[in-house]
Amino acid sequence: MHSNDAQLLVLTVLADRPLHGYAINAAIEQLTGSRLGPGSLYGALSRLETRELIQPLDDAGDGTERHRTMQITGAGRDLLRTELQRMARVSAAGLRALGATPT
Repeated sequence: MHSNDAQLLVLTVLADRPLHGYAINAAIEQLTGSRLGPGSLYGALSRLETRELIQPLDDAGDGTERHRTMQITGAGRDLLRTELQRMARVSAAGLRALGATPT
């Protein structure tokens, strides 16, 4: 999986509610049917936090990303909305080209 895909998945599940690392991966598995590897998940969390697209809810955890509850920021929501709208246009065009009806 491409690192941008992992980041988009993380933003998608955090758009619903704040979660910690293990719960983020469980939500991604429920959404996609597969889990991210630890390097993909924690790399995505690190990159998203550096870009200020997610932030810790509090520092009550043990300091590791696995136990820190993360939440999406306003900038993260804006980016997610833009990317999902772009993906929807691409998906609809591809489905039309294949003769399938977008759902």
